[in-house]
Amino acid sequence: MSNYTETSFTSTDGLRLYARDYAPCGGPARLPVICIHGLTRNSADFDELAPWIADQGRRVLAIDVRGRGHSAYDPDPSHYNLMVYADDVVKLAHDLGIGRAVFIGTSMGGLITMTLAMRHLNLVAAAVLNDVGPALSPRGLQRIASYAGKGEVLASWGDAADYVREINQSAFPDNTAEDWARWARRAFSETAPGQFGMRYDPRIADSIRPDKLKPSSVLARFAFRRLARNRPTLLVRGALSDLIENEQLALMRAAAPKMAYAEVPNVGHAPMLTETAAQAALRGFLGQVD
Repeated sequence: MSNYTETSFTSTDGLRLYARDYAPCGGPARLPVICIHGLTRNSADFDELAPWIADQGRRVLAIDVRGRGHSAYDPDPSHYNLMVYADDVVKLAHDLGIGRAVFIGTSMGGLITMTLAMRHLNLVAAAVLNDVGPALSPRGLQRIASYAGKGEVLASWGDAADYVREINQSAFPDNTAEDWARWARRAFSETAPGQFGMRYDPRIADSIRPDKLKPSSVLARFAFRRLARNRPTLLVRGALSDLIENEQLALMRAAAPKMAYAEVPNVGHAPMLTETAAQAALRGFLGQVD
């Protein structure tokens, strides 16, 4: 889709980073929305959601986190961490004159949003956590670690579609061949004639090596409570999720009784947020945030 302008900005440590900027469609000015993707994904994940939100009168920014999409790869892979990612988002907001925004964070993007709430709470007006929280199921973490950072190079768009289907079929059992082809175009790029590679730096996976995986931490639980107890927060969860299972969901609801909740049927980790249940929840939630 082309109903956005491309913008770039420079991080505090000198990396050139990228975002898509969707203009609001008429009406009075409302708080903008900043969308942050998951670990191995990029801003194209929001190419259907962002225009839908913009049609409701909000400016939408969808960022490519460093090391993904059109953003520069970091020469120091130790910078691929939540604190640095959060600082990059703050820099984007500052450069664009955004003092407060609604955040929509999918998976890792939700963890970045929680980190923002811990360090820059005034920037966060409200938050949508898409299938993520302060405690994560080891089952889902192990699955993600099994494929992230492998650096696959494939020979055709058809192979790319087959690859994303193989990894994600259990989470999206209703996806069609067209859905998988669209997903492949978001996740891969043609790096050379007849060569298709993932649109991220394989070294982003260093932080989720088995010896570094932490399903939860005191810091994550503090960040979540600071967010959900002080700002309107919506958790969207896939009913088949292997990252936010019943145990993790119960922990979140106990820690934040006022948190809004929506479940997307027959979808795993993580909903695309274009599903009927997700959009009904988003419309109601955004309608309460000026």
